[in-house]
This record gives sequence, structure tokens and C-alpha cells, in this order.
Amino acid sequence: MLTNHPFIMSCDKALADIRAQGRYRRFVALEKLADRFPYYRVTMEGRTEDILVWSSNDYLAMGTDPAVIEASIEAARVMGAGAGGTRNIAGSSPIHVALETELATLHGKDAALLFTSGYVSNQASLSAIISSMPNWHVFSDAQNHNSMIVGIKGAPAKVHVFKHNDVADLEQRLASIPADEPKLIAFESVYSMDGDIAPMHAMCDLAEKYNAITYLDEVHAVGMYGATGGGVSERDGVAQRLTIIEGTLAKAYGCHGGYVAGQASVIDYIRSTAAGFIFTTALPPPTVAAALASVRLLKTEPERRARLFDRAETLKRKFDEAGLPRLKSESHIVPLMIGDAARATEVSMRLIREFGMYATPINYPTVAAGTERLRFTPGPKHTDAMMDDLVQALLTILKSERIKVA
Repeated sequence: MLTNHPFIMSCDKALADIRAQGRYRRFVALEKLADRFPYYRVTMEGRTEDILVWSSNDYLAMGTDPAVIEASIEAARVMGAGAGGTRNIAGSSPIHVALETELATLHGKDAALLFTSGYVSNQASLSAIISSMPNWHVFSDAQNHNSMIVGIKGAPAKVHVFKHNDVADLEQRLASIPADEPKLIAFESVYSMDGDIAPMHAMCDLAEKYNAITYLDEVHAVGMYGATGGGVSERDGVAQRLTIIEGTLAKAYGCHGGYVAGQASVIDYIRSTAAGFIFTTALPPPTVAAALASVRLLKTEPERRARLFDRAETLKRKFDEAGLPRLKSESHIVPLMIGDAARATEVSMRLIREFGMYATPINYPTVAAGTERLRFTPGPKHTDAMMDDLVQALLTILKSERIKVA
């Protein structure tokens, strides 16, 4: 076994540095309990117990919905566990097409295309688009997700990073580019670490003024916002003004996979050229069937969304009344500022050990150093009593850790 190769030694040093900075990532062994969600079973320090989880991205508990689970089971019985190949070889079934049709309709677009994850849909689609012609200029929000950044950097383009949600800075950069050179504006609707929302109408106004196409990541909004779950773009009546809408099936829909939706020729071009689609085994039929059931349910049951936002606003209010250092948020995401990587991890671990609860610590590079936090995503099944217990636990821990509480 190699021990003194420069690469191995470099890995050892990098890991030592990460540990010294307090941002080494330790995975908590969480087993989701479908019949008791948001409770999970955790194994830690040689013991197993059930804990209350506050940070799941299964925002609406659709991953544990009986109809969604049954759709997956039935598809497995009929079509088996796996797709059997790429969409081109053996993996394109009628159920894949049905889900793409459902997603296109959700966003009011001609067509949609499934990918194996939201990360892949961003990376592969953006790379394919920017490779379509020379001299692209990409205008990317400073807080865009890594998957978007990797997709943008994976193709030849001049990249202009504009200040987060800053329309004036974006326009200044757009105005500096010759009118006849192709432009793309890439941004998200809900930014998942701060919980803020992009000014979409203003972004579209600039796109139309400077003849740019738009690429919107709705990953943290689909299923939850809008009359049928089409995202913030549906809620704000801007979907038809956007060139491409990207989303995921792994968060509010509780399943797995990503997709893009847009004009038929654009989606067909991505289907025909995106390596991340062409060379990847298709999503398993049980996953697709579950996602299809989830999308259809959320289109017709707005009360699930209403319950989510009631829970989020209630937790925000309880945090504020207790003087906890909550970051202001426009969305369902509730960040709690800690400001230090080691202490964020320690607060999270103490929540588990002492109070039987879990909230994810968010450290660099996901957020900037010095802005480390815990991220809470209250869902429909979190009760007021659960929230009161959480607040008391956080007050106890933060005070003992000498983290400022108002």
C-alpha cells in the first residue's frame, strides 16, 4: 500500500488542515422512519435511538406518503428495480416519458428532460448550452450552486459573476458586452443556505432588454411554491418569460432525479448533446413512478404547501421571540447563525446527544467562513410542541457555548 506518494501525503495534509479548521464532515448514521417521519433512527457512540430531524430536504414528507410508496412498489413489480441502461439503449420506458410530459406541463413549457440528479441536470445542461456556439457570455449569481458553476466552467465561455440578487450590478455587466454576442443569465429562485429569493421579474426584464436567455434553478422551490407546485416562477407569474427551468425530484417531491424544461428545440438539443444525459443509466422505474405520483398529488393538493409555510413561519416566530440568532429568510428555510465551524458542529452534536434532535451544521465551503450556521427546514409534521422543545434545547446549548442570544 502506498504511504509516501506525494498524492497520498497531500491528501493527509489537506485532511489534517480541514480537521484543524473544525470543518471536517462527519456523517451521522440516520435511518429514515417512513411511518414516523420526521423521526429517524440514529446510531452514534455505540448506541441506537430515535431522534427528531429538523433538516430534511424532504420538505413536504412526500417521500413517506403512502401513495408515493405504493407507486414505487408497483413499478418495481412490473418493470423491475433498474432501468437496464441509458435512455438510448434500454432505459426509456413510457413512464419516463409520462413524467417528462407532467413536468413540462407543470412549468408551462413544450418539453422536459429527466436526469439522474439535480446536480447532473445543471452541470450537463449548462455545459451543453454553452458549447452550442462560440463567444458565449454567462452571467452567474455569486451564490449559485456548485452544480451550476461546474456546468458553466465546463464549456468555453466568458463568465461574469454578479453580486447576489443585485440587479444593478447585473445590468452594468450586461451593458458592457456587445449586443450581438450570446448571453445567458443563470440564477436560482430560492437560495437554500440563506433562504432568500431572486427578483425574477427584474431578471427577465434585463434578459429581454439585452437579448439574453435565462436559466433558472428552482430546486428548492418546485412542489412548494405556486398554485400547482411550479415554483416561485409560477407563484410570481414569470414562468413563460424564462428560457429554461431546472428542478429536482429529490426535495419537495421526496424522490430522486433532476430535470430541465423549456422550448422543444432547446430540450431536444440538450437531449442530443449533453454527455451527462447520453452516457448515464436512466432513472430506475420505481423512482420515476414514485416521482410521477408525487408531482400529480402536489399539483392538486395545495393544502400541503399551506401547511409547510405555516410551520416555517411558526418556527421563525418562536426563534425570534426567544432571541435566537436567526437569519432573516423569505422562504421556508430557517437558518440559525453560529459563526464558527467547530461550534456549529458541536451545537449539532449536542442537540443529538442531549436532546434527541438533529439539525445539519453548514460549514465552509458551502457557506463563507465566519457565517457557519445550522439549517432548519420545518415540515408539515413538525408540531408546535416539537418547536417549543427545540427552542429550549437551543437556548440551553447556545448559552453554554457562549453564543450570543438576545
